[in-house]
Amino acid sequence: MNSIRLLVARRIVVSLSNRSLLAAASSVHSAPSLVAANNRSMAQKSITSFFNITPKAKKENKHEVTPSPEASTEESPVNGNDKRVKRSRCSSSEKEVDCKESASPVTPEKKKKVKRQRIESSESEPPSPAKSFSDSEQIAIKVENSKQPKTYDSPKIKKSKAKMTKKVVAVKSAEEKTIKVEKTSPPEKSPKKDVKKSPALKSYFTVKTTKTEEDNKSNGIKKENTETGEEDNVKRVAETDYNPAKTKYHPIEDACWSKGQEVPYLALAKTLQAIEATSARLKMVEILSNYFRSVIALTPEDLLPSIYLCLNQLAPAYHSLELGIAETYLMKAVGQCTGRSLAQVRAAAQRCGDLGAAAEQARAAQRTMFAPPPLSARRVLAALREVAAMTGHASVNKKISKIQALFVACSPCEARYLVRSLEGKLRVGLAEQSALQALAQAAAATPPAGERAGTLDAAAALGAERFKALVDELALVVKTTYCECPNYELIVPALLRHGARALPEHCRLTPGVPLKPMLAHPTRGVHEVFSRFENEEFTCEWKYDGERAQIHVPGDDAPRLADAAIFSRNQENNTSKYPDVLRRLPTLLRASVTSCVLDCEAVAYDVDSKQILPFQVLSTRKRKDAAEADIKVQVCVFVFDLLFLNGRPLVRAPLEERRALLRQHFAEVPGHWSLATARDCRSEEEVQQFLEEAVRGSCEGLMVKALRGEHARYDIARRSRNWLKLKKDYLDGVGDTIDAVVIGAYHGRGKRAGVFGGFLLACYDPDAEQYQSLCKVGTGFSDDDLRSLSERLRPHRLDAPRNYYMCAPALAPDVWLAAALVLELRCADLSLSPAHRAAAGLLHPDKGVSLRFPRFVRVRDDKAPEQATPARQIAQLYAAQDQVRNAAAARAPLDDFY
Repeated sequence: MNSIRLLVARRIVVSLSNRSLLAAASSVHSAPSLVAANNRSMAQKSITSFFNITPKAKKENKHEVTPSPEASTEESPVNGNDKRVKRSRCSSSEKEVDCKESASPVTPEKKKKVKRQRIESSESEPPSPAKSFSDSEQIAIKVENSKQPKTYDSPKIKKSKAKMTKKVVAVKSAEEKTIKVEKTSPPEKSPKKDVKKSPALKSYFTVKTTKTEEDNKSNGIKKENTETGEEDNVKRVAETDYNPAKTKYHPIEDACWSKGQEVPYLALAKTLQAIEATSARLKMVEILSNYFRSVIALTPEDLLPSIYLCLNQLAPAYHSLELGIAETYLMKAVGQCTGRSLAQVRAAAQRCGDLGAAAEQARAAQRTMFAPPPLSARRVLAALREVAAMTGHASVNKKISKIQALFVACSPCEARYLVRSLEGKLRVGLAEQSALQALAQAAAATPPAGERAGTLDAAAALGAERFKALVDELALVVKTTYCECPNYELIVPALLRHGARALPEHCRLTPGVPLKPMLAHPTRGVHEVFSRFENEEFTCEWKYDGERAQIHVPGDDAPRLADAAIFSRNQENNTSKYPDVLRRLPTLLRASVTSCVLDCEAVAYDVDSKQILPFQVLSTRKRKDAAEADIKVQVCVFVFDLLFLNGRPLVRAPLEERRALLRQHFAEVPGHWSLATARDCRSEEEVQQFLEEAVRGSCEGLMVKALRGEHARYDIARRSRNWLKLKKDYLDGVGDTIDAVVIGAYHGRGKRAGVFGGFLLACYDPDAEQYQSLCKVGTGFSDDDLRSLSERLRPHRLDAPRNYYMCAPALAPDVWLAAALVLELRCADLSLSPAHRAAAGLLHPDKGVSLRFPRFVRVRDDKAPEQATPARQIAQLYAAQDQVRNAAAARAPLDDFY
């Protein structure tokens, strides 16, 4: 007990002596702080000094002079640094060692700012009884401190400032401010009498507005000033949460972009993703329609790029703008962007059955340090057009670099559909007719022009039945207009400017813009013709085995032959392929023709023997930029329909009228121009006889067409039952099937992923004991057929082809198979092929025979591979064809040892 008393007494003596030594220094360096410290009671100072100055602390700081109780809360006499703030901040809640370690020297300027904050807002130390402020003064201090700039980075000070900012009140008088507050805060303007404009309320509304803007920013609300000066505070959904499949979709509130902003490519990708996950066609149309509505309401100038991208088109088909990216180069670009090798990307694509899905997985596993700017729909379309326009030296590397620049800016969802667009197949199940239906539905629900322009949801105002009738009406107008003028760059601006109903007035059939041709529906017998055309008049025409050619001749007072063009069935511009046809064009047109559009068939023709040659002869003709002097394969053009004459569209006129005008205004030139051979039949016997004549004339069969009435119009872009095709290979009892052996398989893609999607078949040559490649087949299979065949063939996999497999390297399958399974096939006809090796040497020294348009019939389990159709029989079937017998080059007899 005595020792304890002695220790306490010693500490008090040391403290008193140090206090006297430091009093002078404190008075010189910190007079205001000393005055504030003297206001404390002696008991409080002694207690504080006792706990702050311990033997342990003095031991750790043996080179420093022990401060007195007054100086312990102000500053050190040794170096003039302020240690009070650091100690007092944690003196009531932390250990002494932590407080000592947290104390660090600061500059005198920082010292004063920290000291003021400590006096005014310290919560770790109780206020001194001598220094007590009124409530208004304390509030004023907190208001002033809330307006001061940030001077200390301590988390506790930040917390204290945040609390003080929320306690903003009105300041009634500037005179109530103390001298202390005036020195530490900027001068305040005198308050006005109007309470709404007082500084305190201004501060409140400023805080409220700032918080609201921050919340709006985080929630996707963007403030816009429109042309009328109004504010748009509509809440937007995040791009990753965009869902056009939402019920009761709102074109503005449910969109993920603002008015006037470029449409994000992610919004289009989300739309395609929702469509891909839907099997119902009406739901697909609704999803795409919702997206189109938002585009019309917010960014109508992006409607055209959106339509092109969702249809995987770059421009009208007759512009012939193609990307020209091989799958290997696309895999290489994806691998370089994601750090994978070409083999890894190829394996992932085979595993997924889709390169787009493989790219999506690779992109999802990749992390970037700096995110590039997000993609927009118009930017993606522009970049794809740039890729398609790149030609010449090093164009492949330029294309890969451009693709990589797009890919690194993609999200995983965007990567899938970008890669598919580059491949040329979106595979979402969206047909062009569905896209046109969606466009009409969007124009009906959110009209861009017309009497209901500006309405965001016309369906709510019209009711379900009236709205459905309006959609059907506009859909018919849009589809008909597109059939006559298949150019979105003409249709979309007219739709946005004049509305859907006014499209026929601004977009019409025009020479130079190719139409999608009318197609015929297949039939399997003559009896089906009379079942379809019962009580109707029809006509039969020879079906020529050539290439569809749509000839356009523009003109006003006279035909402009220099601007004439020839388009293919797929609307490709084949003008440079047929310079000889264009040269002979004046001999076809009579003087009464100023402009026209003709539907024709270009057929390879032997002028000397006046015989039609097989299609494979025509396929040897150069496809582009052919010089007339170098042309070896002559063609005869057979004209069978007239769609436009002298400024008048004829697609709605009956066939009888169109054919009469065709015979009146166009001339025939033997070997160059000819009208299709036709006959109006009345009985099955007449049809059968005319069919046999067509086959003997080296044609594929007959085209049966309605002659009069409403069904006799030209249905653009339709495979209509108003036209029936009666081909020889469709008829029962005509021709023969072929049994071929499976020697290879190709991996399925898209919906066929996970199974074999196609097969390489061969015939058997018993003389050479070889399997010679005959064709590739992928049609005629159901999903169950492919699944069962894949299971049966997987045990027969081979690491390499057998040495008795005769196949060109270009036809090498993904998986080689042992010859174990026989399939029965039907085909349109047989042709010579430089790639396949069936019957090679029997008909041509370098070419074999292949099947044209083969399709699967059934599996022949009753036949062994050696019992398949032999190579010699394949050669006989080829030579027995009428078009081959009619050709002069194929009249040499074939040796037959049977």
